[in-house]
Amino acid sequence: MKESAAARKKISAKSLKLLKLVVRALDDKKAEDLQVLDVAAQSSITDYLVLATGTSEPHLRALRIELEKALDGAKVPIIGVENTQGSGWTVFDAFEIMVHLFTTENRAKYRLESLWKDAEEISVAALLAPPGAGKSTARRVSRNPGATLHRSLKKTGKKRSG
Repeated sequence: MKESAAARKKISAKSLKLLKLVVRALDDKKAEDLQVLDVAAQSSITDYLVLATGTSEPHLRALRIELEKALDGAKVPIIGVENTQGSGWTVFDAFEIMVHLFTTENRAKYRLESLWKDAEEISVAALLAPPGAGKSTARRVSRNPGATLHRSLKKTGKKRSG
């Protein structure tokens, strides 16, 4: 299997910092089923999609507010937020990252993950890991069936155990 251009490129320090900020903000507010996809090879409008589920409309609102505070606090420009009251879906556009917040029903209905099945998944656990924890960095996980390639986003010079 040929490695994609997205898999070969290293994630920039700026993008990694922004992904960590977004994922931590959502995790802090108990977002469910957090997923980060590298769509740079498939999309001309963004590099990363962050998908998360809220348990209710009030939970989605809390996730939206927390994400806005985090992005504003980091002085990250938000191009736009699409949020129709009661729609069960909120979209943030922050240039290289787009965040989709769904209710459980809408996440299952729209299944964005299946639309981006050729994208590479970035480990949420690695993005949430405290700095310096085990020297492990976010890894890409191939979303192609049968593929076992795991790539480190930051070369550490050490072999992976396990």
